[in-house]
Amino acid sequence: MTLSRRTFLQSSAAALAGTILQPQSVFAAPAASPALEVSLFSKLFLGLPFDRLAEVLARLGVTGIEAPIRPGGHIEPAKVEEELPKLVEALKKCGVRITMLTSAINSVSDATRTEPILRTAKALGIPRYRMNWYTYDNKKPIWPQLDEIRPKLKDLVALSKEIGILPCYQNHSGAKMMGAGIWDMALLMRDYKADELAWAFDIMHATIEGSTSWPTEVALVQDHIGMAFFKNFAWEGKGHKPAPLAEGVVGKAYVDQLKAGGYTGPVCLHVEHLKAKMKDPGYLEIAMEGTRKDLETLRSWLA
Repeated sequence: MTLSRRTFLQSSAAALAGTILQPQSVFAAPAASPALEVSLFSKLFLGLPFDRLAEVLARLGVTGIEAPIRPGGHIEPAKVEEELPKLVEALKKCGVRITMLTSAINSVSDATRTEPILRTAKALGIPRYRMNWYTYDNKKPIWPQLDEIRPKLKDLVALSKEIGILPCYQNHSGAKMMGAGIWDMALLMRDYKADELAWAFDIMHATIEGSTSWPTEVALVQDHIGMAFFKNFAWEGKGHKPAPLAEGVVGKAYVDQLKAGGYTGPVCLHVEHLKAKMKDPGYLEIAMEGTRKDLETLRSWLA
């Protein structure tokens, strides 16, 4: 987040208040079938004052968000006790709630303010949080590094259980990311019940890493998914790039498998393909329109 973008968002939000489209019926959950609760990762709207953020979300038809409360997020960790209640209250006025708090926490640590952040979140009715990732040193043996994580994870799960908030670990692609291949983190999770430690399961990253094996990975973790993340990508040469939800590799087959396995938990949309436009003039309008289209696609898949 740059200061210029933050200033732009704050000023442009007010100007757009009278022109942004009203919520569309497409965002209403289909009445014919049980609907999975849909949230939005609100990273695209960093920099908006809390009341403007709530207004924009409501106009998009969003009722729940995954809120980045971490360095560079909506709220810095040092200010959580003071600022998080203000954010929750502003959202509440527009019918929006925080369904997941995105944190920098992956152990019980004073440096990340683990306990005060989690206790504040729980007191405000936030049911779960996304953990920070664990990473490998690829110059060292892997199994000992997994063993080193076990006591950290055990302490964090114990504290979270005492507080009454669910820790969720996101699988993220990359050579250094623990959980990128799913099986390593799944082995650690076998020590815990689904209501003690869960996945924030990211189908985009699972598909990047597993390509055609993603159905096996979904089947492996499905009984421990605390929130299902939706975003998309396209292959580009030997790499990949973010894509609108309707245009990438990930498709409705993921939803079909979740439903066939009995998944009834929450889902969250991540709109990653707009990050490159964050400094463009009129960014707020671009972000809203792109989000609106991805929400429409997701709702159609879920229906």
